[in-house]
Amino acid sequence: MKPEPHAWQALQDHAARQLRGGFADRVLRSAHGPTAESWQQLFALGAVQLRIGFAERVLRAARNVPGVPSFLDQFVLSAGTAAVCALAVFLIQSHNTEIENEQNLASWQQIAMVAQDVDGGL
Repeated sequence: MKPEPHAWQALQDHAARQLRGGFADRVLRSAHGPTAESWQQLFALGAVQLRIGFAERVLRAARNVPGVPSFLDQFVLSAGTAAVCALAVFLIQSHNTEIENEQNLASWQQIAMVAQDVDGGL
């Protein structure tokens, strides 16, 4: 049986034979990302692809998009939402109050019947 350091060395040798030359350099280059010169070349290539006034046309088109809500539209929507919520709260409260009143009336009717029985028995 071979010692552990020998096994590790054999594994490293096998892995080294599998890699192409310059592997470590390529890994380090890609880890650092593109150089400043590469970015400048990319920006120059992109600038050539765009017509003059591109940014202004995009901004103008974005400002003129139909359907973009104005401040008044947003306020009306907010006020309508608040009104619907208030109405829902009012209706639920009214319904709950009505149920509670019916329960209280039923309880008082039972108390009144018991009181009549007690008065009648005297």
